[in-house]
Amino acid sequence: MTADIIKGAEKKMEGTIAFAREDFATVRTGRANPAMFNKIEADYYGTPTPLQQLASFSSPEPRTMLITPYDKGALGAIERAVRDSDLGVNPASDGTSIRCVLPELTEERRKEYTKIVRSKAEEARVAIRGHRHHALEAIKKKAKDKEIGEDEAKRAEKNLDATTKKHVAQIDDLLKAKEKELMSV
Repeated sequence: MTADIIKGAEKKMEGTIAFAREDFATVRTGRANPAMFNKIEADYYGTPTPLQQLASFSSPEPRTMLITPYDKGALGAIERAVRDSDLGVNPASDGTSIRCVLPELTEERRKEYTKIVRSKAEEARVAIRGHRHHALEAIKKKAKDKEIGEDEAKRAEKNLDATTKKHVAQIDDLLKAKEKELMSV
């Protein structure tokens, strides 16, 4: 009975880690990455549409992203959306595709991005602890309703704590890797 509760919590924690990994990818480093454009939407015929649905992305050089729209009519909307985003790039259109050259990151900007990544990591840790809290309450409710014994509740709580610790460590590892990536020139 408690194993199902712990498995459910673990599944939610895995989802939080996957979300954090995607969230970290949106923070730009020194090289161009299509994930940086994940949260940008262009106004496509009156509908906000994610850029991934409107164009293909390629990186001919480490700091350059080439965006090629599937529909040439969306070129202006994509260019506007990239220019208005918080990426800090000035897109240049040649009539068929858009070239975005990422400026070199300054030390100050790298530190700023590191702070952003740390706050995203803390949000992920809080979410994992929230999943732990909900599972723990479910275990305590089962113990209170005499569906499980006290010993089983204690064992389940220890297993839940170990699972939580493992997932928080994974978030910390992701954070360290991203910080290292950000601070390397």
